[in-house]
Amino acid sequence: MNLVVDTSVIIAVLVNEGERNRIITLTKGVDLVAPASVHWEVGNALSAMIKRNRIGKAELIGILRAYKRVPMRLVDIDMDAALQIAMERGIYAYDAYLVQCARESRCNLISLDRGLLKAAQESGIGTIEVPV
Repeated sequence: MNLVVDTSVIIAVLVNEGERNRIITLTKGVDLVAPASVHWEVGNALSAMIKRNRIGKAELIGILRAYKRVPMRLVDIDMDAALQIAMERGIYAYDAYLVQCARESRCNLISLDRGLLKAAQESGIGTIEVPV
């Protein structure tokens, strides 16, 4: 089974946030898929964590090593269709890429972002919310 994964889920696992174990349980035996943009979003999230002094250089190196081992297939998506979703739902393009990825991959989306999950549901995409 495929499951579209967003940056919030990836970061939660990489930096050992409270939801980590629940995410691992929910994604066990699942093939993770994400739009290619997620790769850059992870970098942006990590740079924000550095800027806010949440992680240091040594932690960053370990997190990057762990990220490179995440078994995830990055895919291209139809940007025109994604931007249509962004306009219809009033969401950022990066969120719309995830919704479009789930649509094209014909699979559910897992996220910690309730706004993204709502937009996905309104677009007819199945979602998995990580219980807090």
